[in-house]
Amino acid sequence: MGTGKTSVGHALAKLLGRKLIDMDTWIAAREGQTVAEIFAERGEADFRELERALILELVASENLVIATGGGALVNPENRAAFSDAQIICLDASVDEILARLNGANDRPLLQGDKETRIQELLDARRDAYNAIAMHVNTNQRTPQEIAQEIVNRLEMREILVETPHGAYPIFLGRCLLDHVGEFLRDHKFAARCAVVTNPTVGMLYAQRVLESLRAQNFSPTLIEIPDGEQYKTLDAVRDLYDQFIAAKLERRSPIFALGGGVIGDTVGFAAATYLRGVPFVQIPTTLLAMVDSSIGGKVAVDHPSGKNLIGAFKFPVCVIADLSVLETLPLEEFRAGMAEVIKHGVIGDAGLFEQIRETGKQGDRETGKQGDRETGKQGSREVSGELLERALRVKIEIVERDPFEENVRAHLNLGHTFGQAIEKLAEYKMRHGYAVAMGVCVAARLAANISLCDATTRDEIISLFEEFELPTHIPQEFSAEQILDAMGTDKKIQDGKLRLILPREVGCVVIMNDVRRGAMLKALAESY
Repeated sequence: MGTGKTSVGHALAKLLGRKLIDMDTWIAAREGQTVAEIFAERGEADFRELERALILELVASENLVIATGGGALVNPENRAAFSDAQIICLDASVDEILARLNGANDRPLLQGDKETRIQELLDARRDAYNAIAMHVNTNQRTPQEIAQEIVNRLEMREILVETPHGAYPIFLGRCLLDHVGEFLRDHKFAARCAVVTNPTVGMLYAQRVLESLRAQNFSPTLIEIPDGEQYKTLDAVRDLYDQFIAAKLERRSPIFALGGGVIGDTVGFAAATYLRGVPFVQIPTTLLAMVDSSIGGKVAVDHPSGKNLIGAFKFPVCVIADLSVLETLPLEEFRAGMAEVIKHGVIGDAGLFEQIRETGKQGDRETGKQGDRETGKQGSREVSGELLERALRVKIEIVERDPFEENVRAHLNLGHTFGQAIEKLAEYKMRHGYAVAMGVCVAARLAANISLCDATTRDEIISLFEEFELPTHIPQEFSAEQILDAMGTDKKIQDGKLRLILPREVGCVVIMNDVRRGAMLKALAESY
């Protein structure tokens, strides 16, 4: 009682377009007595029977929001009756409940000292309430705010990724940062943990993650490392080791990577090697990291000779992808992420490719090709959870088939061999997604030149990158010879041969091990 079930129920029913059933109100109307009168004249046991009968009636209905009495789901049989429904437990502190019920004298279970009775009821019902998976804190929040959070959480997607070491979930939805601790609640981790981020992301989101962890009795240490690919080094990892030791992190201490791909890769490698491996949680804050680097379990740092040359396979405990953080993402970073989304369509889902194209066209119709330069918003900047999940599933399907990159996982490197060479020449000052876009376009030109794909496929691929204002040509300062030389240290070389991933058609790529140098030079020359 007093947690806001009825008021939140009204707000939630309005958002969902459903009918609200307040059980106490319905029982009182049917019996012609208030709940207090039923308790006083017929006893609590009789009221619970009325409650039970109504529950059995309601479970056969659809499109309802049901506000139960505070004790209705203490009975495990009642909880079981709602097994096909989404049960949400609203929480509030004793002080908050007391303030809301101040002056209320019609509560039959609240006779005597109200504060004492509230605490007694909460203690008696704790196990029953804890059996409910979804909890929402209602302290000092409006019913509308609470209802919106519930909608966000109902719309959250949970996608499982199978690995040789067991499955891990990707949680995909909005406003998830406030619930990071809850996602870890069922794991038997140590209380001491670390959240590693960079100053920019930390200023925006670290406090929410820290508060969420503390609410679940974790004791987090915040660690910040510099932002930028140039800091994705062994020196950065060595500094992390020092801070992990200072924080007294132990074998079961989870480490959270809060940031983009650089944070995820660097922190993941540190987690994979500190104490021979500690639990690791990815919290990507860029579109590119959400759709690519945070999933698949590959973590690494760079070496002066090449990108990601020093690394490991480290599967996360989970990935928490909060779509609401994309609202603060600079337009250039959003575009960089879309490069990987488009790449996934080219690799393995022609339907996704077409869906992205329709998204781009819709953005053009809404705001014009140039978009809104002042706000950095373009209609095509929005990415739905459905589209992102579809892009994720392309990578997940490949990773599950080939977790340690022995065969088909190489398909995910479409555009990377050319792109990472360009990144290296740019001293890693270029956005990874931009380099991938350039690399995929070179690959498409090469595939058409050697008659692997037709010109229409080449043009469709390049056109979609252009639709999202991604670079499709190489900077003039890097020669084709320089790029080929930089590709010579690519980590995907096998038996001295450079492996290239080339499109056969949209949705299908192949591995090529014997592409002539002259053909590559020609495709590069056409890409300036």
